[in-house]
Amino acid sequence: MTSPTGGSDPAHAGRPDAHGTESGDPAYLDGLSNLPAPARLTVGIVSAGRVGTALGAALEQAGHVVGAVVARSAESRARATLRLPESEILELDAVVARSELLIISVPDARLDSVVADIAATGSLRPNTLVAHTAGARGISALEPLITLGALPLALHPAMTFVGTGDDTARLRHCCFGVTAADEVGFAIAQALVLEMGGEPVRIAEEHRTLYHAALAHGANHLIALVSDAVAALNAAIAPAGDDGRDATVDGNSVLLAERILGPLVTASLQNVLELGPSALTGPVARGDADAVAAHLAALRDIPDGPGRDGIAEAYRTLARRAAARTDAPDDLLDTLAAP
Repeated sequence: MTSPTGGSDPAHAGRPDAHGTESGDPAYLDGLSNLPAPARLTVGIVSAGRVGTALGAALEQAGHVVGAVVARSAESRARATLRLPESEILELDAVVARSELLIISVPDARLDSVVADIAATGSLRPNTLVAHTAGARGISALEPLITLGALPLALHPAMTFVGTGDDTARLRHCCFGVTAADEVGFAIAQALVLEMGGEPVRIAEEHRTLYHAALAHGANHLIALVSDAVAALNAAIAPAGDDGRDATVDGNSVLLAERILGPLVTASLQNVLELGPSALTGPVARGDADAVAAHLAALRDIPDGPGRDGIAEAYRTLARRAAARTDAPDDLLDTLAAP
């Protein structure tokens, strides 16, 4: 058969072509989409980080072949061997040369330099699909490769990764922010995401930064928020010199603050995702200025509580945002005003 990059490719003998099955009949993503399924592709991954290996494993489960990966650190090589055991670990030029779909999965700050390195290899074949996974960047980041004939895609999974097999499973239930140069590119991107079990969402090139900012604010900053709440709870449960065992019936104080917060935070998250801002409860929702003032005073009295970057100031800032979504009384707004 003829490969997507041109010429005969014996490695793909017996696999469906870009238009469907080997016999020429259209192949579709049954039950998922009426989009034609993309050809079985030879995939290269640069590099074998958490995201790259998760995508590679998901694509292999969909029938593609991860032929080779770039993995330069000992940690990356170990991860590639574990997650993609049948893939070769090769130098960049060799990975680029043999790939029909090249996935660039590197930290955002390294994307431009890696793209330049790929262009400099001279190994990129025209019509190679090249996808990067940087959330805040669109296809313009791939311009040096577009000039060489690459077909550009931006595929960003809206998911956090920890480097285990669970990462690939999570891809089956997450959205991907996809950007492409044209409708053909969007169709390919959407089909690849659907094959991995994800949900493709179109993001305009000019809105990629805003898209990524929203995700960072909602997910990354949640870590800081919950960590602050855990610290405050630990100060309340186990003051200095106390191990917290007296706080429970069975004396089990292991991750006690986390056990208290877990069901509450999970319920709050589910409520806001289903109900929006109307899910707000607590003293701000009630307009209780006295309770909020007492909270601020208590938080300023614990380690990491006072100061411009302290827990109390973070509480005040978020409470002010919450109040902006309610008909807050003047005394509450005064309490939340900058000190």
